[in-house]
Amino acid sequence: MRFTEIDLFGVYVAPISILMVAAWFVTIWLRWGAARFGLLRFVWHPSFFVFAVYIIVLSSMVLVVARWPIPG
Repeated sequence: MRFTEIDLFGVYVAPISILMVAAWFVTIWLRWGAARFGLLRFVWHPSFFVFAVYIIVLSSMVLVVARWPIPG
């Protein structure tokens, strides 16, 4: 896939911004699950841990989208 601008209601946005928002929602879901099962109390600094998880999720999403086949 080529990373070109996406027309969103007449406004061109960079694809990384859409991936960042999607990764944030995935991270919120993962953070909720970790807090529900009490896993965040086992890490040294929960805020750093959540940030690291966000970076891992975002980079994984970028790699998946970059490997996505271009139609046509």
